[in-house]
Amino acid sequence: MEAITIGLIGAGVLLVLLVLGMHIAFAGALVGFLGILALKGWGVGTGTIGFLPHPLSTSYGLSVIPLFILMGYFAYHAGVTRDIYATARAWVGHLPGGLAIATVFGCAGFAAASGASTAAAAVFGRVAIPEMRRYGYDRRLSAGVVAASGTLAALIPPSALVVVYAILVEESVGKLLIAGIIPGIVSAIIYALMLYIRVRLNPSLGRPEPPISFKKKLVSLRGVVFIPIIFIVVIGGLYLGIFTPTEAGAAGAFSVLVFALVTRRLTTWSSLKESLLDTGQTTVMIFLIIVGILIFMRLLALSGTSMAFINFVTGLAVPRIVILIGFLSIYVVLGMFLTATSMLILTCPLIVPVVVALGYDPIWFGIIAIKMCEICLITPPVGLNVYVVRSVAPDIPVEDIFRGALPFFLMDVLTVAILIAFPQIILILPTYMLGG
Repeated sequence: MEAITIGLIGAGVLLVLLVLGMHIAFAGALVGFLGILALKGWGVGTGTIGFLPHPLSTSYGLSVIPLFILMGYFAYHAGVTRDIYATARAWVGHLPGGLAIATVFGCAGFAAASGASTAAAAVFGRVAIPEMRRYGYDRRLSAGVVAASGTLAALIPPSALVVVYAILVEESVGKLLIAGIIPGIVSAIIYALMLYIRVRLNPSLGRPEPPISFKKKLVSLRGVVFIPIIFIVVIGGLYLGIFTPTEAGAAGAFSVLVFALVTRRLTTWSSLKESLLDTGQTTVMIFLIIVGILIFMRLLALSGTSMAFINFVTGLAVPRIVILIGFLSIYVVLGMFLTATSMLILTCPLIVPVVVALGYDPIWFGIIAIKMCEICLITPPVGLNVYVVRSVAPDIPVEDIFRGALPFFLMDVLTVAILIAFPQIILILPTYMLGG
């Protein structure tokens, strides 16, 4: 049997295992090991699975992942969401769709202190949905805005997903984190404008809150003053070259911890223990997926399948934008049965070399790819954020949450089109940053 045939069979078997529900880390490692065994024999096969995990787990560059995750869980267990939401309500709650818009900006603010999509959906589901119900908001809209707004944390720095992409494709972690700022803001604004227009045209979707004085609006800022401080410490330090990405993650986690302790938001050992355990579990999950997919990618490299794929795609006599749209469509399909992290780790080693060969900037494509992963957090049948919202609002059917998220899916498609048409939205900040 030819080497490329073994690689193609391996890719097919991997997809079948994923559809059947096998975890991507174990599916990738199993298929990769068996394929290498068939190609190179027992020595190379066992050597591969024995060697790959060690340099990965001891890599200094990967230490940034648990630090950003720890920062997010400190913010989550410190319960900062109520202050963020209250501030957003104070400023926009009187507008048509104001409580839903406040949820969007509240999730964006929480993202700047955490970077955890599912955590954002979970905590804002508990905080925002009851308030929107109290003001007569349509339940589909209420659930949909929470599920969709939670995805902003995948893009707005500090984002662990951005760090994973940077490490996979060996690009600057700092530049990719900085690159996500403007697209994240654009996404939030597009969500907010859509909500404003929908509720303005159909007031029955939810009534606005009574307006409050400007003085009370200013007072509301006291509860969120730490967020811009943390953002400046982490992202400003990266942008100016003061911190490496790992140092920025450590500074961010320490800053959130100090804030939580000073304000007595993290006063029990159980909260601290949960933060550490959640960080460890999430980090192990990400590392396992990376190891499993790297073993599978070693099979594709040894069989020549990956190079054949690159040569085939770059040799197609079609405009490069057609190939790009085809790649982005792959994320929509994979999103039906994989999580965002799994999709990114599975696709990047194959797709990014092709994208670069076609002349696209890998940093630009990284933000586009992560935006596509955001979209898949609210699309059926997996739609992880949808099920998170369902868990905190069990009386809302899953079908209603997916329907409520549909307008946000359409807005995400619009956002991706804008980012493709105007790449400088992504690239302008990384171009002028001092650090890497």
